[in-house]
Amino acid sequence: MQQSLTTVNRAICKARYAARTRLPEWPALYLPYARARYGRVPNRLVRPDTEIVIEGFPRSGNTFAVCAFELAQERPVRSAHHLHASAQVREAVRLGVPVMLLVREPEDSAVSQILREPCISPRQALGAWIRFYRRVAPLRDRVFVADFARVSTDFGAVIRDFNSRFGTVYKEFDHTPENEARCFALIEQQSRRRFGDLQERRVARPSEERLARKAEVAARLNDPALRPLREGAGRLHRALVPAGEAA
Repeated sequence: MQQSLTTVNRAICKARYAARTRLPEWPALYLPYARARYGRVPNRLVRPDTEIVIEGFPRSGNTFAVCAFELAQERPVRSAHHLHASAQVREAVRLGVPVMLLVREPEDSAVSQILREPCISPRQALGAWIRFYRRVAPLRDRVFVADFARVSTDFGAVIRDFNSRFGTVYKEFDHTPENEARCFALIEQQSRRRFGDLQERRVARPSEERLARKAEVAARLNDPALRPLREGAGRLHRALVPAGEAA
């Protein structure tokens, strides 16, 4: 009986993940849904008066980027973030709102996704990454692409380059160990509020517990049957983040 329940729960989890990552491919369907669900959540949805959108596929430094950006500013900034939806990026470009598009290497992103949501398969995780960035890749010249490696090590330079791209004047994050620790502490507080306690599987900052399982998940991702997906994701990543622009 317990095994049957586990199988059912895993199937439900995988189905929800599929719906969550596929619906944003169609803005005409997704955006009304997002407005109904998140319309009252501050700084979630892009609007005509939004000043900046910070968006990326899950586990691409979204929470750290938003936290570091907000810590650096001297005033509240009308932002939109954490929908993890290509439709949000496309709508922001349509509205003329500056976008910081966060991009992480696809295999690392997939591993991190599976560690957070063990019910999903490597094929699902890679496929979702490809669908997200395939939808926004044509907009590359109209957004600012922020490579995960730079976001996680020198976010002040990321903000500086973003300002240069869009003519904005946002304060740069001083990426010191102390300020990084402040961000991680705030992220932990947010995670506790959301989940009731600190869950290492879910918290959006580096975790020794997840690191210990990373090799196991990465080995699953290296399945020869997934080679076409890995290669397709790699080509898309190189188009978004050319070698000379990566950290």
